[in-house]
Order: sequence, then structure tokens, then C-alpha cells
Amino acid sequence: MSLDAIPTDALREALPQALVDQPIERVQRDGVEYVLLGTAHVSRASVDAVNAMLAHESFDAVAIELCESRAQGMRDPDAFRQTDLFQVIRQGKAGMVAASLVLSSFQQRLADQYGIQPGAEMKAAMDGAEARGTPMWVVDRDVGTTLKRAWRSVGFWQRFGLLGGLLASVFDREDIAEHEIEKLKQSDLLESAFSDFASQSEPLYRSLIAERDAYMAARLREEAARSPTSAERRVLVVIGAGHLKGLATQLRDGQDDPATTVATLAQTPPKARWPKWVAVGLVIAVFALIAYAFHRNTALGTQVLMNWVLLTGGFAALGALVAGGHPLSIAAAFVAAPIKPFRPGIPAGGISAMAEAWVRKPRVGDFETLRDQVGHWSGWWKNRVARTLLNFFLVSVGTLIGEYSAGIHILKSLF
Repeated sequence: MSLDAIPTDALREALPQALVDQPIERVQRDGVEYVLLGTAHVSRASVDAVNAMLAHESFDAVAIELCESRAQGMRDPDAFRQTDLFQVIRQGKAGMVAASLVLSSFQQRLADQYGIQPGAEMKAAMDGAEARGTPMWVVDRDVGTTLKRAWRSVGFWQRFGLLGGLLASVFDREDIAEHEIEKLKQSDLLESAFSDFASQSEPLYRSLIAERDAYMAARLREEAARSPTSAERRVLVVIGAGHLKGLATQLRDGQDDPATTVATLAQTPPKARWPKWVAVGLVIAVFALIAYAFHRNTALGTQVLMNWVLLTGGFAALGALVAGGHPLSIAAAFVAAPIKPFRPGIPAGGISAMAEAWVRKPRVGDFETLRDQVGHWSGWWKNRVARTLLNFFLVSVGTLIGEYSAGIHILKSLF
């Protein structure tokens, strides 16, 4: 007899103890039964629930809330050692890598308290599927795409809330009770990392939660459609419980073509053009003022030019110094920042970070301890990989502050 034919009360009574009161939804779509098991990403109870579900029922496929890169990182934790920091910086991915590490530190802080690794329930699902020879589907959107869409979905000032939420997850050292961890079943891990800001921002909630609900539902339908007619008619879907209702609704009611939905939601939205043009306009205005100063008086022109060099280079170098940079990376920041308008491409933060990585090449041990060390704020200065990323960020911020400070100072000198 199928589980659908068993009354709900009887089905609950038949469940193993580990599954009692766990968030479970069952959805029928296109001849496939999807059993959605909601989990907390750092929870012993969730690991037990996954193992119990795999032992209690038989499935033709197991799907997990991971993208391919995160799944690969879970299969091979040492793969990060192969990361080419120079390539990461050149490709402009330093910010995304740093944000991913901050999210990992949020998980690791919880894991350190209770001795369970972040995403252990996903690892349990992967191991259980492999042990049974069951096909494994990774159905979440790439985490880098999600972070970029979240970042670009909110306004300039709201982005400070995003940064604040990320930084708070690093500097907040307050212990979290285990029963509070179970409350993470009511929200998504990414949303939790951004604290209350996510719940108050509709664009951010849409990027972090709603879009991924639609994306994962479409991916599940895609995978089921690729499967032979006689196979994979029952699929266990292990997801964070914050996605449970949304994913169930999308699976039941979604009518859009799955491939179209996946392609649309996997796109990185283009950067807004106005901030770039504003920045370019301000730099042009500053150099027009410098030219005007030289026109009025050579000594005055020399003075305001020196102000530009000292303020932009000084604040950039200060960023490298605060990041604990090597003297060469501090010097690189000082030289690169003033000539930024004439040097399109890699920003001053990237040049300084590459100098740091070249002088203080990350060791194998830095990669091995990276995820543990970034769980505490001081680890960002102790670990060479993390310090290089911190250098990139602080020099970039310092350069920006220096440009605006120099512009204001030059205006005061002339008028």
C-alpha cells in the first residue's frame, strides 16, 4: 500500500522517533512524489532525521539544497587548497569568496559549540544516497550568483545593512542555545546570517529565499523529466526548512517552463550604471579642478595634486596597514590608488592584495585552517588567505574614502 493511502495519523504513528515533529511535506507532480524534509543546517536532530528517512522509506533519487561548488567542497574539503588567489583577484571574485567565508564562519561558530559540522545533514544525505546506489541531485543555485543577485537587488544604503549583517556574524561571540538552533528551521541560513535585515527587505528576501524556491522546484522538475519513465518516481528532497513551504507551493502550482526558469534565475543581473558614471564624473571633476589650479598658479596646482596623491594613496595604504599587510603591499596600495583613474581594470585593492599574496604566499596550513580561523574575527589577520582577502576589501574602501576626501579638500583649497 502506498503512503498516500495511509491516513495521516497512522502515517505519523508509523514514523521513526527521529522523524516525529520534523517538518515534512509530500508533493505529487507529473507522476513523481517529492518528499520534502526540512532541516536546520547545524542540528543533530536534522542529521538523525535524514538518516531515519532514508532507512524508513525507499527513494529513487535524493536531492539536496546545495549547488555543485558547495557539494564538491563538502565531498572534498581539501579542494580549496587548489585555489589560485591571483586568479580569484584578477577575475573580481575576491568579494564573493570573502562573503562565502563569512557565511562559513557563521556556521562554524555554531558547529564549534555543539561538535557538529555545518551542513552535516546534507553530507548525511549524500553519504546515504551513495551507500544505497541512489542517484544524487544538487538543485540549489550557485551561491555566488545568489549573493550577487542579493547585493544588486538592494539600494546603496541598504547594502550597508548587508555588510553589517555579515560582519555581525563574525564579531558576535554570544553562545546560542541548542533549542535556538532548532529555530533555524523557521528561516534560511543565508537569511539568518543577515539577521533581521533580510526579513525587512523584500528584494533581499526574494533573492535569498523566493527565487531559490522557484529555482530548486524547476531543477527538480528538470531532473525528473530527464529520468527514464520507469525510474525515479519517488524523490527525497533535503532542504533548509525555511524553503519548505515555498518549494512545496512552487512544485504544486508552478506552470512556467523549468528550463526557462532555471536560465532566468541563474543570470547575474547587470551592475547599475549610474554609480560608475557618478564615480567617473567625480574623478573628472577633481582633475578638472586640479587643471584649473595649475592654470591659476603652478604652486597651487602642485599643492592640490599632492593632496590628491597623499589622500588617496594614504587612505589606501592605511587600509593595507589595518589589514596587517606586508610593507610591499602597503606601498603598492599607496602607488596604485592615486593613478586609479588612468588604470582601468584591477582596482587598487586587487593590486595590493596580489602583492600581499606574492610576498606572503599562502601555505598549505593556511588553507587547512582557513574555515576554522575565519570563525573568529582575529583569524582574518592570522590566516594568510583570509588576510589577503581582507587586504583587498580594506584597500578598496580606503581608496574610495581617499577619493572623496581629496575632492572635498581640493574644493576648499580653490574656493
